[in-house]
Amino acid sequence: MTDDRSEILACAQRARDAAAVLRGVTRERKDAALRACAAALRDQTPRIVEVNVSDTERAREAGTDPALIDRLTLDAPRIDAIATALEQVADLPDPVGDVVRGYTLPNGLQVRQIRVPLGVVGIIYEARPNVTVDAAGLCLKSGNAALLRGSSSAHATNQVLVDVLRGALASSGLPVDAVQLVPGTSHESVKHLMTARGLVDVLIPRGGEGLIRSVVEGSTVPVIETGVGNCHVYVDEHADVDMAVRLLLNSKAQRVSVCNAAETLLVHRAIADRFLPAAMSALLEAGVTVHGDEGMLAHAAAAGTSSSPVTDEDWAAEYYSLDIAAGIVDSLDDALAHIRRWSSGHTELIVTDSQSAAQAFISGVDAAAVMVNASTRFTDGGEFGFGAEIGISTQKLHARGPMGLPELTTTTYVVVGDGHVRG
Repeated sequence: MTDDRSEILACAQRARDAAAVLRGVTRERKDAALRACAAALRDQTPRIVEVNVSDTERAREAGTDPALIDRLTLDAPRIDAIATALEQVADLPDPVGDVVRGYTLPNGLQVRQIRVPLGVVGIIYEARPNVTVDAAGLCLKSGNAALLRGSSSAHATNQVLVDVLRGALASSGLPVDAVQLVPGTSHESVKHLMTARGLVDVLIPRGGEGLIRSVVEGSTVPVIETGVGNCHVYVDEHADVDMAVRLLLNSKAQRVSVCNAAETLLVHRAIADRFLPAAMSALLEAGVTVHGDEGMLAHAAAAGTSSSPVTDEDWAAEYYSLDIAAGIVDSLDDALAHIRRWSSGHTELIVTDSQSAAQAFISGVDAAAVMVNASTRFTDGGEFGFGAEIGISTQKLHARGPMGLPELTTTTYVVVGDGHVRG
């Protein structure tokens, strides 16, 4: 594969041509193509798994972190789940053409603001081949062409997935260049994509903090920033202890290699002696290491939980592992102050039976999602009923939180008159 700029710009031009065609494609045809893609993925599962095994073996030989290998791995059940997600997207309403608002001016002009595709959407992501299919499907449904740039560790898997999807598009009569894998595996190819302004309408980075910062700071193409997930669980003085333990375990340990996993535990001092013995025992059983302040370390030692003193690096960390930063706070205000300092703006959880505490937390936290007595793991497009998501935006412009189909559109104002002129 070449990393030559001209080759990547040619790829982007093909995507732009395909996007022009997709703007006029009916929902019926898009949905049929999505279902054809799902069927092709299931039919080609043995081929996909065989290629993916080679990618994961190379990753292990390179000493890749087990959490990243988990993200990289595709097996038959995961491929079936990815195909099912495409079918769910096909069942969702098509946002293209929706009227956001419409009205008639006093002079008789009819004004409508309608949803239209963004055009060419570039997605830059790390070690998650499921994103290849999710992104392609969401872009197709919303009338956009997808330019996919995954990591070199998943290159072979991404290539076979894109080949399968393009074959299904061809059989459905849609332009195959609506889904393309960006040529090249070096950083140069990423840089060429980031500077293809005028051909690529928007970039969406998905991955760790380093990748996201690199794209945001180096791109001349507009970027929708998806953020890292330094998510907090705050156990309020009015929390139900059993509920709090259950939510903490699910938020932290249900799956560690995802951005909506909890990375920090904060506990109100008034409930610490009742909550922490049960919490530390549960964390010990789950194999979680606690990076705690002095009070937390004492409780961890009493329970036999693996622990170490917390540092600023721990408070800031997105671990992607069975580790959690933990501290005891004197008040809800102290918890909010801590979260404001260290939060990545992704998801924050309060466990409480107090409506006033819950409302104060909702008002005081600035995040894409705020959970009250519900696991941080619910911040997800599928769990929110969007179908597969393109990412979770932590910025404040255009889109915030899980990004589904409407977030992959922009709007056009359609103004209809009867020979109106402005005086």
